[in-house]
Amino acid sequence: MSSNTPTPDNKDAVKPSNFLRQIIESDLAHHVHANRHWGGTPGDAAHHAAGPLDPAPVRLRFPPEPNGYLHIGHAKSICLNFGLARDYGGVCHMRFDDTNPEKEDLEYVESILDAVQWLGFHWDSEYQGQKTAHLYQASDYFGFMYRAAEYLIEAGHAYVDEQSADEMRANRGDFSKPGVNSPFRDRSPAENLARFRAMRDGQLPDGAAVLRAKIDMAAPNINLRDPAIYRIKHAEHHHTGNTWCIYPMYTFAHPIEDALENITHSICTLEFEDQRPFYDWLMERLIEGGLLASPPPKQYEFSRLNLTYVITSKRKLAQLVNEGHVQGWDDPRMPTIVGLRRRGYSPEALQLFCERIGVTKDYSWIDYSTLEGALRDDLDSKAARAMAVLDPVKLVITNWDELMGAGTLDTCGAPVHPHHPELGRRSFQFGKELWIERGDYEDVPPKGYHRLYPGNKVRLKYGHVIECQGAVRDANGQITEVQALLVPDTKSGTPGADAIKVKGVITWVGAADGVAAEVRLYDRLFSEAQPDAGGKDFLASLNPNSLSTVTAYVEPALASCAAGAQFQFERHGYFVADRLDHQPGQPVFNRAVGLKDSWGK
Repeated sequence: MSSNTPTPDNKDAVKPSNFLRQIIESDLAHHVHANRHWGGTPGDAAHHAAGPLDPAPVRLRFPPEPNGYLHIGHAKSICLNFGLARDYGGVCHMRFDDTNPEKEDLEYVESILDAVQWLGFHWDSEYQGQKTAHLYQASDYFGFMYRAAEYLIEAGHAYVDEQSADEMRANRGDFSKPGVNSPFRDRSPAENLARFRAMRDGQLPDGAAVLRAKIDMAAPNINLRDPAIYRIKHAEHHHTGNTWCIYPMYTFAHPIEDALENITHSICTLEFEDQRPFYDWLMERLIEGGLLASPPPKQYEFSRLNLTYVITSKRKLAQLVNEGHVQGWDDPRMPTIVGLRRRGYSPEALQLFCERIGVTKDYSWIDYSTLEGALRDDLDSKAARAMAVLDPVKLVITNWDELMGAGTLDTCGAPVHPHHPELGRRSFQFGKELWIERGDYEDVPPKGYHRLYPGNKVRLKYGHVIECQGAVRDANGQITEVQALLVPDTKSGTPGADAIKVKGVITWVGAADGVAAEVRLYDRLFSEAQPDAGGKDFLASLNPNSLSTVTAYVEPALASCAAGAQFQFERHGYFVADRLDHQPGQPVFNRAVGLKDSWGK
């Protein structure tokens, strides 16, 4: 059975409450939508009236415009809408608001569907053995929208305005001054209908006329001052081709789409709050005309996601891509869902993040560390462990041949995950030559430094205790080799392992079986918390250190891991095998997040 299938069991899970949950629970308790009928597919009042009672107690929708890749803000909306539908035994429709033919593309359609499914949601339902895929697009409703527009004209609620755009703007007024009626406002319905059909038939050029709702040019809410509801666009649509040369405005199309789909709760971000009166006005007019069924859907608004060190403007994200500041929409520094996925974020981490930030009407900023914390918390319990050396320098055990025999390798082992013994163990070779981090050696140790310096003993994790002798430098003073003595009978897991107490433990990779890997160290794309606040040039805040690439050495098993495999590189953080570039024998890893938040510290 679909997880979106109506069932009382879904409501038993305890979820943090918010104002939207309270609205839905109140509506369910008062049977607000209980008498709705559902025709099996979207349709008008007559279509739904012919169907049975709607088996879905709530219907929500996720309605992106296919004009770009989805980002972290959309992830919040996806989790909210699909999650509420799931939790209240209802259905969430996947609907494309494809009313603007000039900006939309099938590439974006496919990427959006993939993103929603990857996040763990779907738009199917199953009732009485019949499965329905609630995948819709606004362009399928263009015929009804045109019919609704003609009805509004005939009922005296709409007119064709042939003022210029500048004249309409000037006559609209402002917050301190009422608008001025258009000279075309008092045309008869018959005249308006004829002009609207001329628009439809391609007899007028772009910009020559618009269809406006006739409401009130003196309304305090400027959105009610006869808003445009249809415009002329001689442009090919990716779905309907050249069938239409007039297209509905979003504010007109969106409530109609909701009504045709029997949506109960239409959840939007706060910038649409001022549009809600027009949403309700349009629903009332079309119900009066018998085109739509009652009760209509209701719009509710919540605050959009504002995340520090991130921009979510589609235009600005496109600029980053088009101008080459990043390497594409899926660059792991981008806040797009495809970018976050490639960075190493899991669906569960993004769902956890969305749950933690909650849903309110308050305008506030979420610190980027909250997103990173959700990823750490998710990966800690499931990411396999591995050792990696990101800034390698050679460590030579000078007495190895004497104690162990020339060419001898000692097999060491460690759990794949310290808390999941059922996942087994991993093994690697300890020999005369090893790779260690360059920062694990100092000639003169600073206070509190317990790693390698002349005369100090440390444990090589899962291996042996060594005593540092010093380092070899080249003519430029660069360390080329660190030297140490093996302390006998100190191997981890053996009876003598605890014979010598050391304060320092460092990670390493064997030179004999370690694998060279390209490791991409990603950081925040911007160096300022609010890179485009106050109209600033966001490009000036680009972090020049948002990506550095190093040649590292990793455990041998990582050479054959699958693309997308996630690991905790001990001491360093969480990494993922790159989805596109990682190949067996040519490993490429992306840093998803460090082990702790060190930004700005």
